[in-house]
Amino acid sequence: MNRKKAQKKEVCPRPRRAVPPIKVWVTDDEKTEITARAAQAGLSLSSYMKAAGLNHPVRSRVDLVAVADLAKVNGDLGRVAGLLKLWLLEKRGQGVRSTDVETMMKDFRVIQAEMLALMTRVIR
Repeated sequence: MNRKKAQKKEVCPRPRRAVPPIKVWVTDDEKTEITARAAQAGLSLSSYMKAAGLNHPVRSRVDLVAVADLAKVNGDLGRVAGLLKLWLLEKRGQGVRSTDVETMMKDFRVIQAEMLALMTRVIR
């Protein structure tokens, strides 16, 4: 039984709390700035420092919220374009020229493509 426990200990890495922390000397202003940036990214101070120290990208939580909002607007534009298309099928030529509606639908598609490009750029 003890042999199995010893084998498990060799296979499993040490828990993080068993690893000594790295100390970094900073001024009070620097600590305030680092703490603020960690909060903005939605990370703990330790996670933020680890990501920054390993040169991993640190995304702002605000950016990700903005991307989610843009995705909702993008979906709304798609639904409006779908309703316009349905309107064209059912009431073609009533109220507005069909060419105007088709032009508007194309504009919606262009806007959606631009929004998708922006969201992709923020996420990467």
